[in-house]
Amino acid sequence: MPKNDGALANPELTDQSLQNRVRGFAAGMASGLTKLAVGHPFDTVKIRMQTTSSADGRFKGPLDCFLKTIRQEGPRALYKGATPPLVGWMFMDSIMLGTMHNARMIQQQLNGDRPLSTFQYGLAGLAGGITVSFVATPVEQIKARLQVQYDAKSKTYNGPIDCIRQVVRNNGIFGLWQGLTPTMLFRSWFFVFWCTYQELSTKLKQTSLSDGSVSFIAGGLSATAFWIGAFPSDMVKNRYMTQPDVSPKKFPTPTSVARYVYQTQGLKGFYRGFMPSFLRAFPTNASAVFMFEFVMKLLSTSKANNEPL
Repeated sequence: MPKNDGALANPELTDQSLQNRVRGFAAGMASGLTKLAVGHPFDTVKIRMQTTSSADGRFKGPLDCFLKTIRQEGPRALYKGATPPLVGWMFMDSIMLGTMHNARMIQQQLNGDRPLSTFQYGLAGLAGGITVSFVATPVEQIKARLQVQYDAKSKTYNGPIDCIRQVVRNNGIFGLWQGLTPTMLFRSWFFVFWCTYQELSTKLKQTSLSDGSVSFIAGGLSATAFWIGAFPSDMVKNRYMTQPDVSPKKFPTPTSVARYVYQTQGLKGFYRGFMPSFLRAFPTNASAVFMFEFVMKLLSTSKANNEPL
């Protein structure tokens, strides 16, 4: 990855004040709320496609899944499982983006006056993705289990609290973290996301686009690159998390999920449900990154004007 040689270090990364360290967490919360509002219906369709197969005959494709969900369960069904991420994604994005911001600051200290390279921006994204996996795993597990309840006959959980209670009863407290390994693998792809974002935003800033447009476009395109690579690990993660709590488990390990998918559906099976993610990636992540950058700048302006947070 090329370095931005000749440029000055970002002053936001050389400011070691507590307020600057906290800004990334606050902006991350705003980003998480935006992501939920825009992206959850797409996510519900994606999860339902990932946890079924063409042999099941339940859905012919993403559009069929979308229409059947609305027709059989009503429009509100697209927001099934939204409560865990409503709370969780605020904190997840706060932790991920806050960690990323502080990782950038640490690297900037080591760099001195030299700006961060694209690779270093990617490393900061990787640090944020790995760190947040420990919070994301239980949140995503509860969300996914609720999303694959199709009707009253298949309803196992009465809500998020009941789902947590049953998972703990059946698998122990650490059962909430089953799927941690594929979650970490999936979120390690934020290295690619932030490398791509840094490169694209640097190029787009050389045009006549506004800063907001640069953040929106670069965020959307970076998310597209992210999902192309990360989708198979996300598919394995969700298939592993949503299997019934029976003994012995059909899939004792994430690797057994991957082996089963490959043997029964081939490589294309790892991309079942990809279209909803592809359609969701640009608007959801473009909006989320735009909100992150906007709040970061807003809080930076407040600090410059000596205004309280």
